[in-house]
Amino acid sequence: MWRRRQSTKFNGTAYIVQRGAEAVYSLDGQKQIRKVIDYYMGNAKIIKAGLESLGLTTYGGVNAPYIWTKTPNRLTSWEFFDLLLNKVQVVGTPGEGFGQAGEGFFRFTAFGNRENTLEAISRMKKMLEFY
Repeated sequence: MWRRRQSTKFNGTAYIVQRGAEAVYSLDGQKQIRKVIDYYMGNAKIIKAGLESLGLTTYGGVNAPYIWTKTPNRLTSWEFFDLLLNKVQVVGTPGEGFGQAGEGFFRFTAFGNRENTLEAISRMKKMLEFY
């Protein structure tokens, strides 16, 4: 009987995961999810608009919280990474890490808080307008 109880209780999705899934599909859960998505997509809009105001070509940031940009002045993705890190302390992901086709591109993520997102764009504007 004990073995049957244990097999039934622990053979499948954990109880806490089931309750979490149940919460996600509730009305309150759906409202919370929408709020989080809207927050990060708002960050994506800020990043995309900020990069475009610098004359950079951007991709994404509309249906996903990742914004890709073509690196300026024929910089490699790692050169752009170093420039941002060392000059303005902004971090992103060099495109080369995504394979050969990613070289010459750079990826930013909107998964930060709003204050840091605005600060990062402000720093990049100050630096890149002279570059």
